[in-house]
Amino acid sequence: QVQLVESGGELVQAGGSLRLSCAASGGTFSNYAMGWFRQAPGKEREFVARISPSGLITTYANSVKGRFTISRDNAKNTVSLQMNSLKPEDTATYYCAQGGATARSSASDYRYWGQGTQVTVSS
Repeated sequence: QVQLVESGGELVQAGGSLRLSCAASGGTFSNYAMGWFRQAPGKEREFVARISPSGLITTYANSVKGRFTISRDNAKNTVSLQMNSLKPEDTATYYCAQGGATARSSASDYRYWGQGTQVTVSS
């Protein structure tokens, strides 16, 4: 069974940077698209970023474009989210998700989810 474990979430000041990581096990990692989603209290889970199985294609939500970078290391079965210029509105629980090669920006495209890691950005 596929297992996804996020790490790296913590409290950071506005303008700062943080790197989230997700370790995958139990599947053929390089066959899957990987995504990051986030959910703030009282809000819907929203798409943040997606990376193709090969790592050649990335997609970002407009709210994070230019600030966040998604990457993957298929040799290590990991996907990361580098977050720069953080804003208080980035505060949320961040989730790593794995879907088929064609998975895009809808949460329903993803089959497996991590437990989430909390990111809090203070002002």
